[in-house]
Amino acid sequence: MQYLALASDYDGTLATDGEVDEATLNALIRLRQSGKKLILVTGRRISSLVEIFKPIDIFDRVVAENGALLYYPKSQQSQLLCEPPSVEFVDTLKNRGVEPLSMGEAIVATWEPHEATVRKTIGEMNLPLQIIANKRAIMVLPVGINKASGVKVAMKELNLPSERVVGVGDAENDLDLLHCCGLGVAVGNALPEVKAKADWVTKGARGLGVQEAIERLF
Repeated sequence: MQYLALASDYDGTLATDGEVDEATLNALIRLRQSGKKLILVTGRRISSLVEIFKPIDIFDRVVAENGALLYYPKSQQSQLLCEPPSVEFVDTLKNRGVEPLSMGEAIVATWEPHEATVRKTIGEMNLPLQIIANKRAIMVLPVGINKASGVKVAMKELNLPSERVVGVGDAENDLDLLHCCGLGVAVGNALPEVKAKADWVTKGARGLGVQEAIERLF
């Protein structure tokens, strides 16, 4: 199979402690220069991502907030792919002691110990929201919004058949991404449940794993 694009998670996949090393960045640049498409897929907010990763314009699209927002690096414009949370919901979480509480344009995130409170609040308010795990964090988004839903929008805009896209990730919230791509790759440091469901697991961890995938598959 001749793959046309790489769709990669950021933290724990491309990045180590929030930073992408020079060798991994150069591998991405070479892939882009070869005519392949690059899609970054992250749970981060765009404001956080552009602050920590300056060469973001090597990517054709960025799927941020775990699928809730599509960002266009060249124009620095963004498109919200779902409804934002209600003020009432966020205020209720704050009043119930859910701290820290991080909010993007659509995503609401906190730490795993608050999951029961968040789940109870969603149920009591009868909201069409879901909880997505990401290691020790949890993210709240509308039902049906995840990394796969966001990547599918990016694929359509870039005229990419899903079977010609390689997805790479390391955590629970990457499983939807890996499943929707033609080949799902887990980096060597990925969680056991992600490795178990991936089509292929790299020997290298994080950026080294991404470099390995690029060298082997493109």
